[in-house]
Amino acid sequence: MLKDILVHIDRHKECGERLKVAIQLARAHEAHLTGAYAIPRSRIPTYLEVQVPKEILENAAAARLEEAATARQTFENACRAGGIACEWRQAEGSTVDTLALSARYADLAVVSQRNSGDDDLEMGEMPDRFILSAGRPVLLVPYAGTFPEVGRTAVVAWDASRLATRAVNDALPFLRRAARVHLLAVNPEGGREGHGEIPCADIARHLARHGVKAEASSLRVDDLDVGDALLSRASDFGADLIVMGAYGHSRWRELVMGGVTRHLLAHMTAPVFMSH
Repeated sequence: MLKDILVHIDRHKECGERLKVAIQLARAHEAHLTGAYAIPRSRIPTYLEVQVPKEILENAAAARLEEAATARQTFENACRAGGIACEWRQAEGSTVDTLALSARYADLAVVSQRNSGDDDLEMGEMPDRFILSAGRPVLLVPYAGTFPEVGRTAVVAWDASRLATRAVNDALPFLRRAARVHLLAVNPEGGREGHGEIPCADIARHLARHGVKAEASSLRVDDLDVGDALLSRASDFGADLIVMGAYGHSRWRELVMGGVTRHLLAHMTAPVFMSH
């Protein structure tokens, strides 16, 4: 069950829809909602700060705190209107680190897809590095569009891997409530280390024991990117949620995401539930 949900709050325009989705989920699951806000540090290099008048630095710091106060008021008003219990957390620091710390005390973190037109350097590592460092499942809300309902029709990208298994388990609160669940294997591999004789059959039986009735299907694509094939089929199903494992690792501060993960992060048209 979802009892604690975290939502990223910031000053960007995508925050409005992200907050609506989080409130909708908190209401549906009777969950507590935490708004997490990262107060950016001064972008003036330390060695230059001594050359900047103290008054300017103080005014800039006060403006950042005022932005946080405005965001908090917006968040609390929306939660009050939605009739849900909430709390506010804010801290100075990087967005990823601030959110990841708070996310570890939640069942789910709600963040937005990166807007390709946003040149905010502070958001440069969101949501990629956050997904890999949070330690909790993440729901990504596309930066474009509205999503009045999330999880009514779910598509699970299944490849019999450890990460896909983790994602399915973490997504059970969504899958149990879904009206339709589609298990989809793209270019499945057979054998003991792969999907078995019938792709998705074993995971479908496992989900059935959890009260989830899922329809299994598979497809092979040679002339289409796997990510595109997944998004195309999800659209055919009318999906309002895609569940998948997030592939990637961080090495020497260089983020490397798997190809399908990277494609979904860039081109999602419906909310995507990811676990790593």
